Amino acid sequence: MAEVARRPIALVTGAVLLLEAPGIVAVNAVMARFVKVQAMSLDGMDPDVMYTGTWALGIASGAALALCALVALLAGIRDRRPGRAGRALLIGCAVVHGVLGAVTVGLIGWAAFTFMMLVLGLIVLTLVAYGKGYEAGADPREEAPAPA
Repeated sequence: MAEVARRPIALVTGAVLLLEAPGIVAVNAVMARFVKVQAMSLDGMDPDVMYTGTWALGIASGAALALCALVALLAGIRDRRPGRAGRALLIGCAVVHGVLGAVTVGLIGWAAFTFMMLVLGLIVLTLVAYGKGYEAGADPREEAPAPA
């Protein structure tokens, strides 16, 4: 992959994840509101506990997405690969997007699936662009001499 593509890919990934974070909180807020208004329960569980749990999941998911966005943005700004914890966070985010993409295709439709796969592709591209062979400040690899 061309060196010029690394930075924009990481920056776009960070921006998309940063925009997705409040979206996931909003979706969980809507679900929490439905639980509260309809007094739903699951196997006798207290509806207030489900309401609080839905909010907590939404906030935690939004914070995790914002953290993943921060990792991707820092990688793009510094033009250095993320550390071990940052890569693990991005890999986990990619796995979650893959699983949620498989679920959304049945529940919501192909448009949501396409969005989830687009974000998954951006995360994987960011991880691959700053792969194991890339180190900031390293000299470019020398070309092999041409055959005589």
